[in-house]
Amino acid sequence: MISRKQAWALLALTLMWGVNWPMMKLSLQEMSPLFFRASTMLLGAGWLCFYVARKGERMWPAGREWGAIALLGLPNVLGWHTLSILGVQELASGRAAILGFTMPIFTVLLGALFFGERVTPRVRVAVLCAGLAIGLLLWHELARLSGRPTGIVWMLSAAVCWALGTLMFRRARLTLSPLVVTVWMLLLGSLVVWALAFALEPLPQPSRFSLPMWVSLVYGVIINYGYAQLIWFGMARDLPPATSAMSVMAIPLVGTLSATVITGEVPHWQDWLAMGFVMMAIASVLWPARRPTVIAAAQSPHA
Repeated sequence: MISRKQAWALLALTLMWGVNWPMMKLSLQEMSPLFFRASTMLLGAGWLCFYVARKGERMWPAGREWGAIALLGLPNVLGWHTLSILGVQELASGRAAILGFTMPIFTVLLGALFFGERVTPRVRVAVLCAGLAIGLLLWHELARLSGRPTGIVWMLSAAVCWALGTLMFRRARLTLSPLVVTVWMLLLGSLVVWALAFALEPLPQPSRFSLPMWVSLVYGVIINYGYAQLIWFGMARDLPPATSAMSVMAIPLVGTLSATVITGEVPHWQDWLAMGFVMMAIASVLWPARRPTVIAAAQSPHA
């Protein structure tokens, strides 16, 4: 049983990360995706670094930890964060959130393929549900004259990267805290994304940004990469798996609903049905079968 304080924190976290999806879409109306991601990632990592350093945690990696952090950053930062923002550019934000949160299903599949983890009947149900959801969204995109099926490829690739990064993170042997490791992954990853942005995209014009654009940037830095991360890492080791599953399942729902207000997106019946299938799939792989155990990994489901 979680405390009232944890319940309110979990609600705030779900709302923060759910609303972040349409906020990203709003930003992309005036800013190219890589420059947006590089900016929010670097500033957010700096904000987190300042906070964690003031808490007195050891910040500097030791010896071979630098290589381990860089390796972890490839799927967790360059993979998930970069591919997902490209997916959001192509798709409705709610639809992108639904596809991004197929990650738990890919986690168990990759775990079975490469790490010898057991495939249970519930995993088979999850795969079926996720496949139906992807098929629904892909069908709708292909049926539209202006459809963007490439956005689905970006988001599914991002989900696979996030899943692989989660498995790698669980098996990493580092002396730094998970939050400090995340700070370094974001800092190092942002440098690569900055380089890609300068090479591939036109320079942004901040003087022409509207107020909603500035609000969405601040939201990405302070809320998505700031407060939400601190709440998650403060709670992750104490939450029962069922509670975490409920939070993860609710994020694409919040993203889809909030998008109707923030960006004016109107979900189609395929979106609602796909969301239901994804929520069923997440519940199948994350809901505890018998006895709840404490979460072992501290990977955050941020966008």
